Amino acid sequence: MDQSMGSGKLIKAPENFLSQDGIKSVFSEGKKGRRDFIRNAFAAAAAGAAVPAALAQGNPVPTEGGDANILNLPEHSKGLGQGVALNDGYGKPSKFESNVQRRVSPGLTQTTQASVSFAPLQSLFGIVTPSGLHFERHHQGWWDIDPSKHRLMINGMVKTAKVFTLDELMRLPSVSRFHFMECGANTAVEWGNVAVPTVQYTHGMLSCSEFTGVPLITLLEMAGADLKNGKFVLAEGADGSSMTRTIPMSLINSGEVFVAYGQNGEMLRPEQGYPLRLVVPGIQGVSWVKYLRRLELGDKPYATKDEASHYMDLLPDGQHRQYSGLQECKSVVTTPSGGQVLLDKGFYNVTGLAWSGKGRIKKVDVSVDGGRNWRAARIEGPVQNKALTRFNIDWVWDGKPAIIQSRAVDETGYVQPTYQQLRGVRGTRSIYHNNAIQSWLVQENGEVKNVQLS
Repeated sequence: MDQSMGSGKLIKAPENFLSQDGIKSVFSEGKKGRRDFIRNAFAAAAAGAAVPAALAQGNPVPTEGGDANILNLPEHSKGLGQGVALNDGYGKPSKFESNVQRRVSPGLTQTTQASVSFAPLQSLFGIVTPSGLHFERHHQGWWDIDPSKHRLMINGMVKTAKVFTLDELMRLPSVSRFHFMECGANTAVEWGNVAVPTVQYTHGMLSCSEFTGVPLITLLEMAGADLKNGKFVLAEGADGSSMTRTIPMSLINSGEVFVAYGQNGEMLRPEQGYPLRLVVPGIQGVSWVKYLRRLELGDKPYATKDEASHYMDLLPDGQHRQYSGLQECKSVVTTPSGGQVLLDKGFYNVTGLAWSGKGRIKKVDVSVDGGRNWRAARIEGPVQNKALTRFNIDWVWDGKPAIIQSRAVDETGYVQPTYQQLRGVRGTRSIYHNNAIQSWLVQENGEVKNVQLS
């Protein structure tokens, strides 16, 4: 089992799942409905098993470990526990979950101040990424800025340039929404061939949070913005790189773009842009400018340094596609995934995440034979706009090699492409916006590896 799995590890199946007859019966019972499918799967595991002699005699039954029994109470069931967990005043995960953490890729960049930490997607449940596990991407390091000294300026094609304090922004009407954030370079290393082993490294520049803040259109209106002639807004950050990105008014007018100070019910973390960052749903993470200090309204794209030389798509004919920030429909199976191990044959819940910068996820299909056959997965609700969506599907592994894939469809009808389809349009020399179908090979020994199909 991958050491970063934590409590997300796969559960060992009962021994009776080794029986081919047991597996066949589970498949046939599956037609009667999911409850019967699971009930009969686990009933099959117990069928024919002799009643333990200890149980028949009324004696304690040994647990799977063999050196303890359920009636021999552990210390935590008999003694007085610790007091209120004040510690430093902020709750922390269990020490037994210490392996669930963001991880860096050695050698990815020359300095950690311009690098990435990847979210442990394989260890997460639901759709919300805990703030402490949200992926990081920095261009010149992070800062813990004094909020009392930070200011946000609105200028450009406005009647009155305005400067807001954080306190003034937090007194305005706010919105709270769940949205995914994905770096445009997520899955970038996989364009040409398999490069990394786990889902944390293939897709870990992805997270989802509830963000809270003020709609940008509200701030522009307060400054008397020329909404007829103003077509673009330049967002500028206060870190050393002075990150600057052009945001079209077509996104801002919808009310979706907002200036956030809150994340998952608390203030933003310093590595996430505290005290202010821009939230641009569906658009690559670099446009979610951190440490936001200025917003300028103009009538044309700004073509800043981070737009004229970075985050562009190199096409097969040598041309560059600029301002291509939309994150197209994408999905990935997170369990089982690369680096994990299936401990035995039998029943498993295959689960993963789907998302689209165009709106809501409509459908997710899963294949266990490399795309020859597909089954519709269960979608966990509520399905939200431009947010991660969790999917699940039942699977009985027969111990033979299997290739697991997921394919998402969003509400516009866009279907996630295969690598062959994507490379047919974009080639193999691109970096950004790789939304191809991911394949995981389950080997006969249960080990799961990252593979690509030609």
